[in-house]
Amino acid sequence: MEIRGAGKIARSAARGLKLVAGDDEIKSVEELIEKLKKASKILIDTRPTAVSLANSVRFVTGDLEELSENADLGEVREKIISRAEEFIEKSEKATEKIGQIGARRISDGDTIMTHCHSTNALSVIKTAHDQGKDIRVIATEARPRQQGLITIGELAKNDIPVTLIVDSAARFFMKEVDKVVVGADSIAANGAVVNKIGTSQIALIAHEARVLTFIAAESYKFHPSTLVGELVEIEERDAGEVVDPDRFPGVEVRNPAFDVTPAEYIDLIITERGIIPPEAAYELLQEHFELSSEGEIF
Repeated sequence: MEIRGAGKIARSAARGLKLVAGDDEIKSVEELIEKLKKASKILIDTRPTAVSLANSVRFVTGDLEELSENADLGEVREKIISRAEEFIEKSEKATEKIGQIGARRISDGDTIMTHCHSTNALSVIKTAHDQGKDIRVIATEARPRQQGLITIGELAKNDIPVTLIVDSAARFFMKEVDKVVVGADSIAANGAVVNKIGTSQIALIAHEARVLTFIAAESYKFHPSTLVGELVEIEERDAGEVVDPDRFPGVEVRNPAFDVTPAEYIDLIITERGIIPPEAAYELLQEHFELSSEGEIF
């Protein structure tokens, strides 16, 4: 939790693998491959829901055995470092592009509700503001870790009018909202979106109020395993983030970090490749990931 935000997590994973590849104490290709495999597992296990992390590792390492075949240590190092730098650059450019594409859907005078902290959602909002559009933002605090405070800090720093509300006040304020813009940690093949806990309630409230809900996410947030029917693992964090369990002995405290928003509550998904309806998630996933006859995704 030192690094928060799916895109930042993915880029940090790429930087971590780059550090492993550049370790001068590694003296053979075999040792490097083993170290990369170990680092990849450690990284992926830290945040199981954020598929951007796994996709980042997949992009950087690829097929390690094939990569090392007939190659010397220097060549393998260079390839891993090059891939890591390529991923980081593509990720940063994707966020910028999402802001440009998404801002077209923001109108002058809009009030936007956002939840938690999303670099991509903020890119859309900041770009619209930079274009001279008169907008204001209603941001939730995102209990229990209060990532919403990061969001309001960035908005205030950019002189964008913002109001902070508690998560449970979303329905009360929805009557003032023109559009909901949030990020995503994972997007399934059926268009369902996994994001910070509370997102599904906001999307449902917006749907009920006929307020458009936009998801801002890079294409590497789409989850390849859902092509073959696997479910996205929902990370459940320590109960101590919610309350000190010792204060209430015998009481079970649950702390899921994410929830799933059904595709029918989402109007558009904004990616660096353009805007798609949630129903088009399957096609986008097929374009990005090859599916073998054994159901293994590369």
